[in-house]
Amino acid sequence: MTSKRKDRICALLKGIETGDAAATAVVNPDKYIQHNPQTREGGEGLAALFKRLAKSSPRVNIVRVFSDGDYVFAHTEYEFSSSRIGFEVFRFEGDLTVEHWDNIQSRKGPNPSGRTMVDGPTEATDLDRTESNREIVRSFVDEVLINRLLDKLEQYIDGDNYTEHNPRISDGLSALRTELSQPASNHDAMIRYDRNHRLLAEGNFVLSVSEGALNGIHTSFYDLFRVAHGKLVEHWDTTEAIPPRSEWKNDNGKF
Repeated sequence: MTSKRKDRICALLKGIETGDAAATAVVNPDKYIQHNPQTREGGEGLAALFKRLAKSSPRVNIVRVFSDGDYVFAHTEYEFSSSRIGFEVFRFEGDLTVEHWDNIQSRKGPNPSGRTMVDGPTEATDLDRTESNREIVRSFVDEVLINRLLDKLEQYIDGDNYTEHNPRISDGLSALRTELSQPASNHDAMIRYDRNHRLLAEGNFVLSVSEGALNGIHTSFYDLFRVAHGKLVEHWDTTEAIPPRSEWKNDNGKF
């Protein structure tokens, strides 16, 4: 079941290239809940989106795809009229997906360490440690990102081996500490995490979905961590500004 669901999501995402509405057959139109504020509800809304995107001759590359219970989540590269990086999350009931979330930003980088937003390991390992790795990330997000206990960074980050893919940040603990400590112009933190909505995990990969602000703008943060020996050793992310409610095309909310 897990492999079949992954394959069907990969086929769905690749359907963006052709605009083929048949690619949306994995979607249950009667139950589908869409959380992308710019997309209308149901399979019909998704098919219309595919047709619109296909006009820009898009290219889609699924870099990583994982599953967690009824969820499949993918790390993706998109070439539309511009180059973008995204995370896609789907919830299944049986063979069909009934709910979708995403977080997409413009491609930037490489970062000061020469890393792109998507390179690095792609296959999940340590499947027997899925739950313990999820709890490590849960604690890190709560203590360090939300409550800003930056003195606890060393407890979570493997400083000698920490690899960073955020386009603004270089490898290593000190660079991460500096980034998280940056003030914004209004004297608040430049990056502020207020709430974690979801943690999805397969083996040594854990995806955190959070809400907060970047330079005072209401923002969705998707952070993918690779965990090894009880520490965070690699990080990828996307950040996306959440549009005002007056601009939403559905009423389901970003999260």
